[in-house]
Amino acid sequence: MGAPAAPHNPAESGSVQIVVTSPEQMRELGRRLAKLLRAGDLVMLSGELGAGKTTLTRGLGEGLGVRGAVTSPTFVIARVHPSLGDGPPLVHVDAYRLSGGLDEMEDLDLDVSLPESVVVVEWGEGKVEELTEDRLQVVIHRAVGDTTDEVRQMTITGVGQRWASADLSVLAA
Repeated sequence: MGAPAAPHNPAESGSVQIVVTSPEQMRELGRRLAKLLRAGDLVMLSGELGAGKTTLTRGLGEGLGVRGAVTSPTFVIARVHPSLGDGPPLVHVDAYRLSGGLDEMEDLDLDVSLPESVVVVEWGEGKVEELTEDRLQVVIHRAVGDTTDEVRQMTITGVGQRWASADLSVLAA
């Protein structure tokens, strides 16, 4: 299952393709990704329902060492998980039920939270790109329909100067 080729975007710093075959591997990928993140980073997650966006974010929370169980914020829209150490808090947003763009997202004050937090937005395409020129875009593809297939094809792309020299290939380890 190959992802369609994306048009070349000079702001994209690089990308890595990763195959994940279980929820535990998805969480482990989140823990590895957390090592690359710092306060001010925006991570946009996209993929079908049940693709593993929240599972990846759960691993991110574990890797960042934040307080509280990382669960889907679908009905509360956003959750803040404070750091248990000296790292940044995790702001986990689920924009699935939000139909507007950045205007609707402004009510969440993400622009205020972003400088001191790692902000992860599920379903954020077309809604949060204006927050910063630098972001990680994570696209998760899975088989759809009546299947128990756990295989996920992932593309992680760094966009902007922040990610220009980042070695995303360490995530495929």
